[in-house]
Amino acid sequence: MHDLQGIESVHSFITLAEELNFRRTAERLNLDQSALSRRIQKLESVLGFRLLERTTREVRLTQAGRSFYEDNAHLLQRYESSVQLARRIAAGKLGALTVGYMAFAATELMPLAVAGFQRRHPHIDLRIRYIRTQGQKIALANDEIDLGYMIGPFDHSDYQTVQLSLDPLYVVTPRGHALLRLPAVTPADLAGQEMILGDTHEWDEYRWRLNNLFSAEGISLNVTLEASNTLALIGLVAAGLGVTIYPESLIGFLGSNVEVRQIMHPLFRNRTVLAWKRSNRSRQVRDFVEVAQAAAAR
Repeated sequence: MHDLQGIESVHSFITLAEELNFRRTAERLNLDQSALSRRIQKLESVLGFRLLERTTREVRLTQAGRSFYEDNAHLLQRYESSVQLARRIAAGKLGALTVGYMAFAATELMPLAVAGFQRRHPHIDLRIRYIRTQGQKIALANDEIDLGYMIGPFDHSDYQTVQLSLDPLYVVTPRGHALLRLPAVTPADLAGQEMILGDTHEWDEYRWRLNNLFSAEGISLNVTLEASNTLALIGLVAAGLGVTIYPESLIGFLGSNVEVRQIMHPLFRNRTVLAWKRSNRSRQVRDFVEVAQAAAAR
């Protein structure tokens, strides 16, 4: 069996071992079922033992097939990773960097840094992933991302952070709302207001920090509606169903159907930090941090 054919056959078997269904496996591999069957039969012939037990109702791995799968699944993953790396190198991408970001960094902080980094390092394969703050901490721990734009502070001995922004918080209201007639809006003025916030799944860290800020002032937020995305949330506010609270970084992107006023209190700020593992000493990480800090200072 030629090497390439052998890899294809092993790949087909590993996929079949995961699915235990010829139809689904053929669809994943973009093959017809008869071609898949021939590959498996040829592999069994070369190996000299049966990998599968097939009946009209089910497909099961033989004991030998289970052992062959367990020994080769990770080898195939390494092979596919090496192919992807070689493709990046062939395309002139001499390194890789993955950056996570949350919503409040999506409009300016992250895009400006990405643009600056790509100008400096066009041969680095830079990837970005939208992940909420708590998810970024897990992704950093699992080495799924190299750096993360998240709501701070984030104090942990295994990670290093730099603060990129400290945005004042604003109340976002429908046009003509009574709050707009006040000379200044304070946290106390928001007591009892019908509040529309992102749901706890989407606004995890930000929602928690808002609650803490208001609780410190003796105020319990009156949350009457929740939304899972920014467009719906602003639409609900514009329709007169309540008010919401956004950091300054998003104010310029809200549209003309809502109005804003800063909440006048020194602690009502949203902090954005860039975090990475202390053990990650790659040149790409150091360079991205430098570019991100320069972009944030603009």
